[in-house]
Amino acid sequence: MADFEAIYQVVALIPEGRVTSYGAIAGYLGSKGGARLVGWAMNASHTQANIPAHRVVNRTGVLTGKNFFGGNRMQELLEAEGLTIKDDQILNFSSHFWDPSIELL
Repeated sequence: MADFEAIYQVVALIPEGRVTSYGAIAGYLGSKGGARLVGWAMNASHTQANIPAHRVVNRTGVLTGKNFFGGNRMQELLEAEGLTIKDDQILNFSSHFWDPSIELL
């Protein structure tokens, strides 16, 4: 599996107003079962500049990493990019989903 730096390189490419999942990043980097490592990288990324960790959510669009942002910061960042969140879940998730395996061909 890739290291945190490889994960951060992919996350840095997620366009504003789009989101992806931990598993999609892991799959793109060659480790279908590596979603947990991607989550650890996102949790540790708050010390890294220019890593839009708020754009990485679980496979159903739930803001599972929000506790690492403090308060409602993750939701606020996504809403500022035009997404609608209700009960910690992105509405119309599939229309905002960015798949690196397709987008980064």
